[in-house]
Amino acid sequence: MGNEHKICPSCYADLSTPFHSIENIPVNSVLNIKTKAEAIDFPKGDLHLLICHRCGFIYNSTFDPNLVSYSSDCEESQGFSKTFNTFSMSLVKNLIEKYDLRNKKIVEIGCGKGEFLEQICDFGNNIGVGFDPAYVPGRGSKNPKNITFIKDYFSKAYAGYHGDFICCRMTLEHIQETGDFIKTIRDSIENHPRTIVFFQVPDITRILKCCAFEDLYYEHCSYFSAGSLARLFRHCGFQILDIQTAFDQQYVLMDAGLDKQKIGQIFLQENDLESILQETAMFQDRYLSKINYWNTVLLDNKTKGKRVVIWGSGSKGVAFLNGLKHSNGIEFAIDINPYRQGTYMAGTGQKIETPDFLAEYKPSVVIIMNDIYKKEIQECLNQMDLHPEVLTL
Repeated sequence: MGNEHKICPSCYADLSTPFHSIENIPVNSVLNIKTKAEAIDFPKGDLHLLICHRCGFIYNSTFDPNLVSYSSDCEESQGFSKTFNTFSMSLVKNLIEKYDLRNKKIVEIGCGKGEFLEQICDFGNNIGVGFDPAYVPGRGSKNPKNITFIKDYFSKAYAGYHGDFICCRMTLEHIQETGDFIKTIRDSIENHPRTIVFFQVPDITRILKCCAFEDLYYEHCSYFSAGSLARLFRHCGFQILDIQTAFDQQYVLMDAGLDKQKIGQIFLQENDLESILQETAMFQDRYLSKINYWNTVLLDNKTKGKRVVIWGSGSKGVAFLNGLKHSNGIEFAIDINPYRQGTYMAGTGQKIETPDFLAEYKPSVVIIMNDIYKKEIQECLNQMDLHPEVLTL
């Protein structure tokens, strides 16, 4: 990577330095791919991670938005998991109570298939507008007449869609020009200062500390800690109303607003710049150690003729398989999402099967891509009277 320096997309400082690089990874990890050949030949790009020494923002300096496309063929939904739905419903109810979101107008930027927007409108009797080019009509639990879905990216062109509450979950990490994007949202509510905005993003702090290399992939061109997310919003004129981590510290949740009557505060979690810089300095050694560990595990199982599957075909699964040289010893990926089943893993070509497939395949080892789902997956294996070795990342 040499002495690469770029202008930070969040605070615009010229104080960024590189710390990690991955070459030739799939440019989309949740696109449904219909054949193994297409999956293996899937377009690839490079991930060159830089950290800004002023604000702590981490980003891919070689990201090319023209390589990434979001459409109805994208399948990012986690809504088929009991574990995830419990978290999602708890979040919905907490937000409704915290901000009295009843009979209000909700705008969701990056609404996916619309599950969360439907929940918050249903439980609060709210009206909703959702933006996402990957939305599929009729995919939700209902076909609500109180929600308008727009199959497009949110931009200045939609600044007229005001809401009492604007939420943006697991979307900001896909956006390259983060400072410009948050300013667009600020400008859209300039005359509506009581609007609350809520953002949910993956927490880079956990990724760095745990060396969760499975959480580094091409579509995620932007990576936030609690502190760098708060600094971005403060830089764009917002007050931070609340900030916390959730879902086993995998996500940062942040509430913000423009209302000067609401007294903001500096949260303890924001004071993380020095620690994030230290974590990036140690990341490369941790990464090499973890890659070597998993390559050894996979090679050992392959040598012994064991049947190994991964459970979880989404972005974590794609990053895991593409990051290891011995992943060709794994034939199948398992996923409970019926819209993923029968398709293939980008870059490596494993077929994605249903959990029921395991009853006949009888795997020796199941590698779970996200530890938070271990209990749910173990219950499924027990119901099929399967007792493989279960490993988690």
